Amino acid sequence: MKTWKKILLTAIAVVAVILVIAGLGFVIWGSTPLGPMPAALVAMQSDAQVQVTTDPWLSFIPAQDAQNTGLIFYPGGHVDPRSYAPMARTIAEAGYPVVIVPMPLNLAVFGIDKATDVIAATPEVENWVIGGHSLGGSMAASFIHNNPDAVDGLVLLASYPAGSDDLSGLSSLAAASLSASEDGLATPTDIENSRPLLPPSTTWLEIQGGNHAQFGYYGEQPGDGSATISREDQQRQMIDAVLSLLGAADSGS
Repeated sequence: MKTWKKILLTAIAVVAVILVIAGLGFVIWGSTPLGPMPAALVAMQSDAQVQVTTDPWLSFIPAQDAQNTGLIFYPGGHVDPRSYAPMARTIAEAGYPVVIVPMPLNLAVFGIDKATDVIAATPEVENWVIGGHSLGGSMAASFIHNNPDAVDGLVLLASYPAGSDDLSGLSSLAAASLSASEDGLATPTDIENSRPLLPPSTTWLEIQGGNHAQFGYYGEQPGDGSATISREDQQRQMIDAVLSLLGAADSGS
């Protein structure tokens, strides 16, 4: 009997050690995200056009004549939030405040409701669009599903709502879904299959020659396809579409 008890205690101890090691490995993995590339770090600098702050979020605020509509952005999974600074800076230069929200362990699934804090802390912005890349976009859609009156728009970059987050009935929501033809992670088929989950008025754009990683500035990503256009070209098309959505949300308020 004592032998079996000893075996059982040993097995429990081994399982506990394995769980601790696995948990520690996950924390280390989550704390070492992809990116940012040098161009993203340059975009993090304040100048006469855009004031950049990094606490508690990465905020890109127009130095003057800011619009009444802003963008809350959730980063892709395992991606450093600074990797989206070039996009945020360009949008802020056009007059729209942008807040990139860092996530616990760089996974937006652990911070779905963080947009609530951004909205509460920024009363000068009257209307908000929320968006995100990949996992970040899915969690932004989940935020809207849980808080349908909190924001005016949704922008998805290589992303789509979970099946449980049906937004198709939100007719007043300004929405845009941007994808890339060479994306190996959120494939064109994945994006196409998400149509029933979004409002009928959603704007759809497939960037020809783009891939998953070029929606940000963090380098290559395992499992992705090879882009046939430059990162700058993909970013330009992406930013034009986001600005169009922000304008629609602003005029519709």
